[in-house]
Amino acid sequence: MSDDTLKTGDDAGQLFDNGLYCAESVLLALARQQGRESELVPGIATGFCSGLSQTCGPCGAVTGAVMGIGMALGRPRAGEAAGPAYQATQAFIDDFRTRFGSTNCADLLDGCDLGSPEGRQRFGAEKLIGRCRSYTATAADLAVQAIDKAKAG
Repeated sequence: MSDDTLKTGDDAGQLFDNGLYCAESVLLALARQQGRESELVPGIATGFCSGLSQTCGPCGAVTGAVMGIGMALGRPRAGEAAGPAYQATQAFIDDFRTRFGSTNCADLLDGCDLGSPEGRQRFGAEKLIGRCRSYTATAADLAVQAIDKAKAG
């Protein structure tokens, strides 16, 4: 892993430790890494946190990484190629799934439903936030790797 990759994952982990949620932390760390930090960026990601706003959807760290990949490689206009962003996103998803077994929030948290009071209680009691921090830092690392590989051709 490059120093850039490690720095971005560490940054995402620190942002998470300081109170941002998963998607917010990953997207902000990737924006910083790309020199595109904006006050709009963690807010853009807020609804993606906690498995799409506590609906047991995709992991917020994953969706934050996909947004960050799009920020780096996405097409700015209709008619331009989407292939680089798609390929990097597919590589990222494959790497994340290989490492953790899923890209779904509820699966990654062993069925914990963050949308229910019982699920939120379980999340705290079992200290599942430690897993989320790991997913957040790793997602940022894997996204930088996917972006770098796509840019290298």
